[in-house]
Parts: sequence; C-alpha cells; structure tokens
Amino acid sequence: MTFALVHHSDYTAPLPPGHSFPMDKYGAVMRLLEGANCDLHVPESAPPAWLEAVHDPDYVAAVLDGSLAPEIQRRIGFPVTDRIARRSRLVCGGTHLAATLALASGFAVNSAGGSHHAGPGGGAGYCVFNDLAVAAARLLAEGAVHRLLVVDLDVHQGDGTAAIFAGEPRVATFSMHAAKNFPVRKAVSTRDVDLPDGTGDVEYLCILADELPALIDAHRPDLVLYQAGVDPHADDRLGRLALSDEGLRLRDDHVVTTCRARGVPVAATLGGGYGRDVRVIAERHVRGVLAMAEAAAR
Repeated sequence: MTFALVHHSDYTAPLPPGHSFPMDKYGAVMRLLEGANCDLHVPESAPPAWLEAVHDPDYVAAVLDGSLAPEIQRRIGFPVTDRIARRSRLVCGGTHLAATLALASGFAVNSAGGSHHAGPGGGAGYCVFNDLAVAAARLLAEGAVHRLLVVDLDVHQGDGTAAIFAGEPRVATFSMHAAKNFPVRKAVSTRDVDLPDGTGDVEYLCILADELPALIDAHRPDLVLYQAGVDPHADDRLGRLALSDEGLRLRDDHVVTTCRARGVPVAATLGGGYGRDVRVIAERHVRGVLAMAEAAAR
C-alpha cells in the first residue's frame, strides 16, 4: 500500500500563543505517518497568477506584501504574517501537486489544505487562499482535466469554493455539513446537504451513500478533490455533528471506494479538526489518510 503524500515543513507557521487553530497538527500528522508506506513529495509555492485566477488580485497583493487590512485579518481569524502567507501559497501548490499525482496514480493526499472559506473577495474562517479552488482552476487552465467535482465533508459548508465556482459548469461542488454551524450565511453549492445537530454515523453514512454516487454519475468528473475534515467528530470543539472515529474512517473509505469504482482519481486534503489535544486531532486525520490509501489500493 504505497501512496503519494505531499508535505512541506512550512505547512506549520507560528500563531499567537493559545490560538484556537491547531497549527501544530500538521507536524503531528507527519510524525504519526512515520513508517507508513508513502512516497513523499515536496510542493512549491503557488505563483501569484494562480491565486489571482480565483481571488481578487488586490487581496492577493495585500497578503503577499504584508499590507492586509486589520479587519480582513480579523475575518480570517489570525494575523497574516509573512510566514502565514508563505504557508498559504505552499498549501495551494501542495493541493495542485496532489491532484497531479492523483491523476497519474489514482490517489494522493496533501497533508494540509481544504481552505474552503476563502472566497473570490478574500479569506475567512482560518482560510487565506482557497487551495481547492486554486488547484481546480489551474488544472482546468492546463487542460489536465475537463470536469471536476469538489466533495467537501468538513462540518462547515464549503462556502468559498461554492462562490468561486458559481456559474462554472466544469466544476461541481458538493458540501455536506452541519446546518447550524459556520458560516451563518451559506453559499449555494451545486449540491448542499444540511444536516441537523447530532447527526451520527448511521444516518450520515446512509445519506452519503445516496448522494455521492449520483453526483459522480451526473457530473462525470475527471478528478475528485476531497475535503476530508475530521470536525464532524462528536468531540470536535467547533463541530455540531456526532460521528465516531469509526464513522469518519468509514466515510473516508466510502468516498475513495466510490470514486475508484467509477475510475475517478481522488486528491484529498485534510480540512478541519479542532481540539486542545493536537495529537488526538492528528490521529483522526491519520486514520482517514490510511483508510483512503487502503481503499485506493484495493
């Protein structure tokens, strides 16, 4: 079971002490994956032109030259330092690289990414640049794919991705999320499934089993970009759903199994996952990564 894994040491960048975003989880994920049978790939930073293809060029310039207005940084949720800007560009490059590797081998994962709240006008909700959208737009521009499906199973709606690709027929967006969670104002995805608080494993997996095959069959994507957030977990600090460890593992297995049965490659990103114990969050991510790799190898 060898799989392609994209990672850069600068996926971790300093934040103010006690900040609620668990930045250290990315390093913890890689420590837990030591000994896993993976091919490690190191990304390059996404060039400004890639970012400007999905975000306002003035916003991109302000992030890159350090002049981003304080109110926009508050909307993002942390200071956008030079290190954070570099990290954000690397993550975009990493998701594009993971997608390219998945097109060649069937499956790959970026050890960060899934920054789905960043929209056309700028960042929000711990997301500076939308790596899913950057990668999708670049793959289309390169002619590497003709159609994509973004499958977003984070507990929060993928509002930025939906807004960026509104009216773009080549990109279908699917978000299955907690109805009462952030953002308060939801965007309109190609397909949204709003779940009530406390939705657990059985109901969640049954809904996913109904929704995902139909979406793939209807849109016939050349690639699925998968936002595999673990914040639907019952113990997540920012979640409102009630999946267990096993429920998340089965979810990730199902996504890759369903896609691969239809000959569709999958490039996964980690997405959200929040809690005071960084190792516990990292373990949830790692279980998902290994479940997806095993499903892809069948």
